Amino acid sequence: MSIEEKLKTIPTKPGVYLMKNDSGRVIYVGKAINLKNRVRSYFNASNQSVKVQVMVPKIKDIETIVTDSELEALILENNLIKKYRPKYNVSLKDDKNYPYLKITIEEDYPRLITARRMGKKGRYFGPYPNAGAVRETIKLLRKLFPVRTCKGDKPKNIGKRPCLNYYIDRCLAPCNEKVTILEYDNMISQIIAVLEGKEEDLLKELERKMNQAAEEMEFEKATEYRNQKTALEKIRQKQKIVSDRQEDYDIIALYTQEKEACVQIFYIRGGKLMGRNNFKISAGVEDGESDILTSFIKQYYAQATIIPKQILVSPPIGENDLISSWLTEKRGSNVEIRVPQRGEKYQLMNMALKNAKLELEQQVINSEKEKRMTEGALKELALRLSLTEIPFRLEGYDISHTQGESTVASMVVFEGGSPKNDDYRRFSIKTTSGPDDFKAMNEVIKRRFNRAKNEETDMQSEGNEGSIKFAVLPDIIVIDGGKGQLNSALRALKEVGYEDIPVLSLAKQDEEVFVPGKSQPMNFPMDSEALKLLQRVRDEAHRFAVTYHRKKRGKAMKKSVLDGIPEIGERRKKELLQTFSSIDEIKNADEKQLLELPSMNKKAVQNLLVHLKKNM
Repeated sequence: MSIEEKLKTIPTKPGVYLMKNDSGRVIYVGKAINLKNRVRSYFNASNQSVKVQVMVPKIKDIETIVTDSELEALILENNLIKKYRPKYNVSLKDDKNYPYLKITIEEDYPRLITARRMGKKGRYFGPYPNAGAVRETIKLLRKLFPVRTCKGDKPKNIGKRPCLNYYIDRCLAPCNEKVTILEYDNMISQIIAVLEGKEEDLLKELERKMNQAAEEMEFEKATEYRNQKTALEKIRQKQKIVSDRQEDYDIIALYTQEKEACVQIFYIRGGKLMGRNNFKISAGVEDGESDILTSFIKQYYAQATIIPKQILVSPPIGENDLISSWLTEKRGSNVEIRVPQRGEKYQLMNMALKNAKLELEQQVINSEKEKRMTEGALKELALRLSLTEIPFRLEGYDISHTQGESTVASMVVFEGGSPKNDDYRRFSIKTTSGPDDFKAMNEVIKRRFNRAKNEETDMQSEGNEGSIKFAVLPDIIVIDGGKGQLNSALRALKEVGYEDIPVLSLAKQDEEVFVPGKSQPMNFPMDSEALKLLQRVRDEAHRFAVTYHRKKRGKAMKKSVLDGIPEIGERRKKELLQTFSSIDEIKNADEKQLLELPSMNKKAVQNLLVHLKKNM
């Protein structure tokens, strides 16, 4: 059916429309109170919008979904934009870089944890500007409130000896019923009050307890209350007071520059600026400021779990009443959206606008810098290595071990100058004994490219799609090391039939770049973007290898230290590792502590301590 025929069949009811291109992909999603009139307007010659002029020639099909009301259409529109991410809709960039503090209130004994996304369960606070800000807040709160830190929806070691945190007053040990659910819930309520900026009563209570303890000559308690009060005041200092009126509202300011747009949000809770955040907006083609901010607000609050009773915006948004009705329904009480005209809220809006402008300008600078670091570096690399094409995929390799023990290798991948973490691989070296980096490098290169050969063969077989974990080949291989490691990699590539892939090595000591066929290192200036890119690949390969080696070595140490001790079988070994955080902690424990474990007896404890003191 042609577009002209489709337009005749579109209903005059409220609903959502989906515009599709010739491949069936959704390129735009919209809503309307009258679908027929709205959709036909796109094909009206008098409509001179640049966005419409660019989009309409690409529309090859239209799908409509009828709803009972415009409000239902708005909700469905949000869900479909999130699902299809259409090219010509305003797109809210993923908020994964902005962490939240989550209280797992659905659990009997809730925890304080970091979350990257807001889910349906738990109570969320934030978002915070970075993970460091969340960790600092959690650290301060845990000094004040001894919440449990063990993972899982239930306390660890239920019915067993409490962990070390209990003995240093950092946990109330719900695992041993040292605290009731009611007492624990009261503590969680205090944490929520602090995070909501309502800590005045708690500060007064700590002041009273401190003075009372001092009067009663209980100076240790007085010092503890003082330290808690100091920690609470640190949290309070991070919350800027902006109003004497204890109001809750969000301030949302949009700043646009050419085809770029940035939204700045200030979160005001109880008259205090609790945090702020910014979002880069993909604004499509020539969207107006009002359209951009309207789309942002719909997408942002569709996924938000906290909706204040007042939202202040600049510029004004379209569909104000409709969006207010939708947010009122979500919140369960009235939500007002307006543009501040005077007073402290107007001043805060101006501050938000200035921050949005500065953020967008910084993003432009960072974008240009990143372009130099990636595109410029790759072009320079192609020139210096005399490559016929600009490289796209770089693979970095490194070896890590401790005096030849637990030898591992890493493979990291950069595409377009940026890490591609999903393609990282790690290898346990099998054929090397002792500290032989050359042999280990030879092994890992052979294994990697033999896998590539096998996958290529599988994909050529009829009806066999095969795996593509190794089938994608690099444009350049970067080896962490000097000429020895480079020659080992070259021999391995020749043996497996991939000697045409360019290879180089980068030595740490003098940042020397070695290439095949040249006895002397290449001359890269220290400010070379190409050299900096090679260093990033090399350093990432080193980091990834060392991390894996430490993990493997740690497992080996636990195994070697506790295995083979008379009277210490699998059950006792498991109990020891679950109860104590490290082998050192087991070694430093006294006999009484160890005998508290259900499976331990005196003979087993004596054998354990003698063995650990002898071998550690």
